[in-house]
Amino acid sequence: MRMTDLKAGWAILGNDGHRFGTVQHVGQNYILASRAGFLGHLYVPASHIANVEHEVVYLNLSKSEADAMGWEQPPRDQDAPETSPEIDLHRHV
Repeated sequence: MRMTDLKAGWAILGNDGHRFGTVQHVGQNYILASRAGFLGHLYVPASHIANVEHEVVYLNLSKSEADAMGWEQPPRDQDAPETSPEIDLHRHV
C-alpha cells in the first residue's frame, strides 16, 4: 500500500471496528482526518495504518487508543521528501 493510493472520503476505523474518522487529505507521512461531531482535524501518522481495503483505512490500534494519541497537532517534520544538497559539501575528490 502506498500513501498515494488513499483517497479523501474514505473511512478510518480502529482495529476494534469502531469508526475513528474520515480521510480529508493524504500527506507523505500522515492522513489528515476529520471526525463527525468534532471541530478540527487529526494528523494520523502513516506508521499507525495497519491495512487498507475496500476504501477503508484500518488503524493498528483501537478507536479509544487512537483518541488518546494527541494527534491534534501537525507533524513536526515537514511533509516533504528530505533532500539535502549539503550532503556532498564535505566530500573530498
